[in-house]
Amino acid sequence: MNKTFNLLFFIKKNKIRKNGTAPIYLRITIDGKASEIAAKRYIGSQKWDNKSQKVVGNSQEAKTLNSYLKTLEQQVYDFHYLMLKEGDFVTAESLKSKLLGIDIDRRMLIPIFQEHNKKMEALVGQDFAPGTLERYKTSLKHTQEFINWKYKISDIDIAKIDHAFIMDYDFWLRSVRKCANNTAVKYIKNFKKIIRLCMANGWLLKDPFLGYKAKLKVVERPYLTKEEIQAIYDKEFASDRLSQVRDIFLFSCYTGFAYVDVKKLSKSHINLGIDGEKWIFTNRQKTDTSTRVPLLALAQEMILRYDDHPKCINSDILFPVLSNQKMNSYLKEIANVCGINKELTFHIARHTFATTITLSNGVPIESVSKMLGHTNIKTTQHYAKILDKKVSDDMAVLKNKLQDE
Repeated sequence: MNKTFNLLFFIKKNKIRKNGTAPIYLRITIDGKASEIAAKRYIGSQKWDNKSQKVVGNSQEAKTLNSYLKTLEQQVYDFHYLMLKEGDFVTAESLKSKLLGIDIDRRMLIPIFQEHNKKMEALVGQDFAPGTLERYKTSLKHTQEFINWKYKISDIDIAKIDHAFIMDYDFWLRSVRKCANNTAVKYIKNFKKIIRLCMANGWLLKDPFLGYKAKLKVVERPYLTKEEIQAIYDKEFASDRLSQVRDIFLFSCYTGFAYVDVKKLSKSHINLGIDGEKWIFTNRQKTDTSTRVPLLALAQEMILRYDDHPKCINSDILFPVLSNQKMNSYLKEIANVCGINKELTFHIARHTFATTITLSNGVPIESVSKMLGHTNIKTTQHYAKILDKKVSDDMAVLKNKLQDE
């Protein structure tokens, strides 16, 4: 619904013709944005009353012209009412087009979303990770399903996307799709990017997300304790494949690298650091941030185990990494054999590095954040929040200090 809607008839004195008459114009103003339309009538400037916006006098010419202007004014009001009734997003320009019988170019949501994803796909490996593209593809699929569920149509004019649309989409994700809070928020965030794109191009004048608030809930991230790490390290596996997965997992526990980053590591990534010791220098794929991690003894031990592995030699990689799905499948088996009652996935290695290996041992959070390749230290702080043992150790130091005093 428009907040303001005004009409104003006036003459353009800068366009007076040789016979002394000036063209009459109608200015349509909606929410502070104006558009002008020629009434296709002329009148002498001395016969025009700016205040009453009509021709002065009782002549037949004045009566005919004023009647015409009144009819034109009513047409504008009628079209404005019809557009609102049809759910159109009315602007001064769109109302003018409707009045003139000009077809308004409608921009539909789904082609815009598809074009965004197409461009993103072309930049996978450069600006975007494959997983990011997959999330936007899923987000597009959910958006299409929601539109069909809510409106029984396959697409929608972006001008019709309002605050109610966003709220209904959020409700649909949580109720019909059964998405958890964080999952729903992430899908809405993906959709918000498409809306921002529309607004940046001037296709959408009002932000439908105004007044919408949804926050990610902090999820407790699972990690392994020192005892659990030791149990996995000490275990003798009958299968070489399980031993291989265990070794790569432990390497990640002592370096903090995510699956996708471990998979691309080669010997060329190992260089001498500022301390003269071996470090890994690489870029984290997810955020494309520079990551430099000193190699702890156990991490170096794991690398040496595969120094002469045929696949590592032929492909110039540090480890013969299987697919993420297979790695996680074997890790579940490893957890079973080692008596670890946790849903073991490769990503837990990264959490373990942040908690058990670094923060618990007094490594400053700034250093941990840098090694993890986080672009915001708030991300790293999620790990610090769950370390009760670290809190206990820190408070023990304070207790001793207070006792001494």
